[in-house]
Amino acid sequence: MFRYFFSALLLFISISCALYAQEKPRLRDTVAQQDVNDIFKILFKKNKKPDTTFKKANSLAILPSIGYTPSTGFMFGADVSITRIFGDPQKTTISIFDAFAAVSTNQLALVQLKHNVYSEGNKWYLEGSWEFGKTLVLDHGIGTGKDDPGIFPIKYTYAKLYENIYRKIFDNFYAGAGVAFNYYTNIDDERENGAKSKTRNHFYSVKNGFPTYGYSASGFLVNLQYDTRDQPFRPYKGIYINLSFRSNKTWFGSDRDANQIKTELRKYWSLSKKNPEHVLAYWLWGSYLLNGAIPYLELPGTGSDTYQRLGRGYTISRFKGPSYFYNELEYRFPITANKLISGVTFFNMQTANNQFRTPLFKYWEPGGGAGIRILFNKHTRTNLCLDYGVGNGSNGFFLGLNEAF
Repeated sequence: MFRYFFSALLLFISISCALYAQEKPRLRDTVAQQDVNDIFKILFKKNKKPDTTFKKANSLAILPSIGYTPSTGFMFGADVSITRIFGDPQKTTISIFDAFAAVSTNQLALVQLKHNVYSEGNKWYLEGSWEFGKTLVLDHGIGTGKDDPGIFPIKYTYAKLYENIYRKIFDNFYAGAGVAFNYYTNIDDERENGAKSKTRNHFYSVKNGFPTYGYSASGFLVNLQYDTRDQPFRPYKGIYINLSFRSNKTWFGSDRDANQIKTELRKYWSLSKKNPEHVLAYWLWGSYLLNGAIPYLELPGTGSDTYQRLGRGYTISRFKGPSYFYNELEYRFPITANKLISGVTFFNMQTANNQFRTPLFKYWEPGGGAGIRILFNKHTRTNLCLDYGVGNGSNGFFLGLNEAF
């Protein structure tokens, strides 16, 4: 385990240093953009010219929302998004407050409250997520490279809360700490039938000392972060690196003690000065269990990131394990001259271990696809994403707001 972990960490640091050395000056779009609001103005207010400035940073948007994944089906809801800058726009990153509620065709529901807040000059940075809901995963077991026979649908109710606070140490570099509390209850293993038929969640929970009907994972976080992105959720250039140590403690409410290291890297290259929306983007995400045990529904895997975008081409939790590694390459490009419609192509690979004979990095599962983007707000770069992903024996449409990473 430690051999694989340190190999991944060295790879992470090497790639980070190489990419950081290739940073370029800040790019500006020299072609006027038009978003959905501009199109409405053209259609219904013919005498009013579309807004081609980029000065508006503070905004309030209330949007009906529709999403789709093969796991949840169609989700219908509403999204309230507030963006503000709490300081000099040249020195302060845009802050985002987001509230989202939805129900799905699979009788699932959720409420999400998320925030990324930067103080004047990015001296302090507060990041948090509060999420409550009832959902479903189609469980295929643990690890990659071999598919256990049968799919086990698991419905459950959950609460996931985390808060991190960061302090800027020097330009673009932050150190911080936080807390995390994840609680799972009303776990319904629909294929379980008394003593004759036990699910993977049941066997894993018994083996690792967790209740089978519900459990919690609560702990403390220590984080290091480096961020030079020109914008947090649709960058044209820059790099984002986050290294996090998490320690779950029974005295803090966790069912078992556990220590994990999580690594994330995102790198963006703008390929055109005239049209900086031509972007090559790379994403690396990894979670490594050092010791202890984490609950079955807490195992890192497909869709484990904050916005459940890992592994397009597969259902949420399709691949998972005590340790998990993922990377993806995506090319983004404008389609129409006014940038209203753009496109993407992407390719990803993921690997996970299990508790038996499958180590991390032994088997890889590929995925890929293409998608369309519709620009909602050019000032905040908010867009609607429609992707079609294909994996090994899997495919489906993925619909959501903003880029996958």
